[in-house]
Amino acid sequence: MVDRRDRVAGGLLGVHAGDALGATVEFSSWASIRDRYPDGLRDVVGGGPFGWSPGDATDDTDLTRAVLLAYLSPGEDVVRAAADNMVAWLRGEWPGRRPGAEPRDIGGATRAGLVRYLQTGDPRASGAGLGRADNGSLMRCIPTALAVTDQSRRIRESMEISAITHDDPRCTVACAAYNEIAAALLAGAAPDAAVMVGQAVATRLIQPAAVEAIGYGRQLRPAMLAVTGQTFLADDAAGYVLDSLSLAVAAVLDARPLVEVLVDIVRIGNDTDTNAAIAGGLLGVRDGASAIPTEWLSLLQFADEFITAADALRSQ
Repeated sequence: MVDRRDRVAGGLLGVHAGDALGATVEFSSWASIRDRYPDGLRDVVGGGPFGWSPGDATDDTDLTRAVLLAYLSPGEDVVRAAADNMVAWLRGEWPGRRPGAEPRDIGGATRAGLVRYLQTGDPRASGAGLGRADNGSLMRCIPTALAVTDQSRRIRESMEISAITHDDPRCTVACAAYNEIAAALLAGAAPDAAVMVGQAVATRLIQPAAVEAIGYGRQLRPAMLAVTGQTFLADDAAGYVLDSLSLAVAAVLDARPLVEVLVDIVRIGNDTDTNAAIAGGLLGVRDGASAIPTEWLSLLQFADEFITAADALRSQ
């Protein structure tokens, strides 16, 4: 029996673990990964195009932490707190970074939204604008699902925190739907029932593309994608928010253990760290932190902090 604390910790650590695993082969093709790792990459080894040390947080985990810290110390406005934490990350005011040093990896929409926030001072009037629909807000959104018990507030804050940088409706609704799946899993729902909750929210928010992406994810089988390399996703899992949502749905519906599913999500290629981080969040809530190998956890930069945060969120 997976208890609530284990699920909360699993959601945070699942993002971190998927991110760290996938960072090694970020931007690599399916064929390249197959040649280097015929059975899939199964260890957190670092490297990749940005030269990460094993277990380093990339922007996926760092920005998840930025949202998480907003819920641990929200002040009067959790959306503003999240935006301010993201700006601190952008400026290098972050563990393991030299103050003033920019992140090694930052998405274009994320940068544009944060620059606009600095100009306007209003986290609800920033965002990169319509048409910028990458997965940079979906990768960081799970703390809202783990911290907020009221559904209306959870949906609103999921969308508003997305819109700090990613205000295209495909992104904001993807975050809301994803977090409703995570919240349902946290409450003990079976994966299929949880996915239905998320799809219903996307329907209610009148975002057909997100509804379709969840439906498509129900049809995908990560093991088959890993073997064939054929996803038939709109952007071939290269960073489009709804591709990542589809893969996360496919992952959480896969009955195999968390490790096997994450390994296969990474084997698909392209935006491997972010796809695995997003899938890892849902898998971690589903299976709990205890499903993540200790040899992975021992390397993760923020593992101890996330475990402590899970205790704090459980008591809220």
